[in-house]
Amino acid sequence: MAKNLVIVESPAKVKTIKKFLGSNYEVAASNGHVRDLPKSQLGIDIEHNYEPKYITIRGKGQLLSELRKYVKKADKIYLATDPDREGEAISWHLYQALKLEDKKVYRITFNEITKNAVKESIKNAREINMDLVDAQQARRVLDRMVGYRISPLLWKKIKRGLSAGRVQSVALRIICDREEEINEFVPEEFWSLDALLVPEGGRRTLTAKFYGKGARKITISSRSQMDTILAALKGKTYRVSDVKTSGRTMKPPVPFTTSTLQQEASRQLNFATQKTMRIAQQLYEGVDIKGNGTVGVITYLRTDSTRVSEEALNAAKDYISEHYGKEYVPAERRSSAAGKRIQDAHEAIRPTDIRRTPASLKESLTRDQFRLYQLIWRRFAASRMSDAKYETIGVKIDAGEYRFTVSTSKLVFDGFKSVYTEPDEEKEEKIPLGNIQKGMEFVLHDLDAKQHFTQPPAHYTEASLVRALEELGIGRPSTYAPTITTIIARRYVAKEGKNLYVTELGEAVNAMMKEAFSTVVDTEFTANMEALLDKIEEGTVDWKTVIANFYPDLDAAVQEAEEKLEKVEIADEETDVPCEECGRMMVIKYGPHGRFLACPGFPECRNTKPYLEKIGVKCPKCGKDVVLRKTKKGRKYFGCEDNPACDFMTWQRPSGQLCPNCNGALLIKGGKLVCSNSQCGYVTANSEKKEK
Repeated sequence: MAKNLVIVESPAKVKTIKKFLGSNYEVAASNGHVRDLPKSQLGIDIEHNYEPKYITIRGKGQLLSELRKYVKKADKIYLATDPDREGEAISWHLYQALKLEDKKVYRITFNEITKNAVKESIKNAREINMDLVDAQQARRVLDRMVGYRISPLLWKKIKRGLSAGRVQSVALRIICDREEEINEFVPEEFWSLDALLVPEGGRRTLTAKFYGKGARKITISSRSQMDTILAALKGKTYRVSDVKTSGRTMKPPVPFTTSTLQQEASRQLNFATQKTMRIAQQLYEGVDIKGNGTVGVITYLRTDSTRVSEEALNAAKDYISEHYGKEYVPAERRSSAAGKRIQDAHEAIRPTDIRRTPASLKESLTRDQFRLYQLIWRRFAASRMSDAKYETIGVKIDAGEYRFTVSTSKLVFDGFKSVYTEPDEEKEEKIPLGNIQKGMEFVLHDLDAKQHFTQPPAHYTEASLVRALEELGIGRPSTYAPTITTIIARRYVAKEGKNLYVTELGEAVNAMMKEAFSTVVDTEFTANMEALLDKIEEGTVDWKTVIANFYPDLDAAVQEAEEKLEKVEIADEETDVPCEECGRMMVIKYGPHGRFLACPGFPECRNTKPYLEKIGVKCPKCGKDVVLRKTKKGRKYFGCEDNPACDFMTWQRPSGQLCPNCNGALLIKGGKLVCSNSQCGYVTANSEKKEK
């Protein structure tokens, strides 16, 4: 009979780890958390030093009973939950729920599910790290306080079923701030000028870009400025004034962290963050490889470290030297910077065995598993390889007092690029400049002048939002995907294509949070809170001190907001639209998808219809009213009430005025009126007060 019991989180790990450890070990799974704060109440004793009140999670009673049977038979118990704060907390909750005080209990962690790693963890067993547990308890209690104190206010102010979260509210604010930037963005005109040149006696056309006047760079910002330059260039000789050849190196990327994996999987594979984490979890927990059974093929997936173990470094060096050549192994060992914030003592995300190539696993993986594993394998292999080397040529061509430039680069040693190339780099156009000499003259074939307008900031995608959260120090690797999933599920944010757009509901929630709980949605405050959690983990700050400093301010803000809310009458807004069934004037109601019209005679009359808010502007195409509409996913836009007969629509609010140049609709963007015709570029001051 097995003398040792190993408890893991996921049932998917049980069979694999049991195979590694043999008959002396029984392996069972907790299926994640077994205890948590109660759903029906705050679950924190404010009067007694903020002590959390944990209860057994509904449905976990039977599982704990089964685990207790294993515990009775075991001499030693190894808690092998995930190697992070949350995993440490789960081990502690198991210790408490299973009453293990009188047992020999050990905490073990492994960064990869391989035989060596699991056996090594048994040799290096330790006690539960209460600093890690307390950091997780602090996070859980803070999140519960924010959610359970603020969410009821959202129900009163806006609608039932909404929620506030410590991290999700900040993520929503970041997206709302970007949306405001985009809506207020006023494009600025600029011009580009390309000279299409042919060497004397040659045939191939060379495109040189306008640089400026001599060594001074110039931005062409108007048609009149362009006309002046074009006039000055008439009849000028185009002569090479300088040819510079140099070399440059490109360093390989570092291995993946959780954040960078999510970003690259989105960019290269078009995976949502949640999908990336789900597939990475499968690769970490183990896949069935023909001839080897179930094996974990990547290391732990929740990490912000780029550190790599000595064993993996040596294996990579040997593999690269053998399969690519010694010149592909860097002369000096490249250190992987760990970064400012490290979650525990993790490694980067890498293959557990570099010799297990994507091609060798293709038959054992699903298509998506293969694509993600291939991305991880290539990135890790590249990170251990030599720099790529380029030869660059820069040419300056003078025409009168003005200068044009052209440059190109040639890859002379591919280095890490033999396994990992960014998709954008493959599109680079290579221009042969090797025969160009100083003093050479060109014949002008044509001058290509083009008008452009600056573009607004891009809407956030899941990948760029993850990058922003990481750069601002908000959240941790384990929180990025759930945070984004939550704000989309709550319909605060709509996802169209890759882009994230704020919905009307999201705007309302963000406005209330900014007004009543400015600290909670402040990015700097949230980042400072993450730093405090790190200090709790390091053992330098007491977790209840952090809670005690946070809660009184939150409580005061909630009480103040409750007083304000009591003074607000949220009555149904009556419209001039009669109910077709009973004749009453319909009122505006709020649902999961925003506003709609409903008969006030409910429940006798249940008539409802879509709400189309007139904005007091006539359609520039047909003269009927412009109304506020929403896409199926909740993003706002403005369109004609006679749609689909009239196809007028715009994302920005129309002013009701027409462009004096092209007769297009003038749109309100901050303090400016901008022509809706992107080719026109007309901009004027908005004399009306900026819309709030």
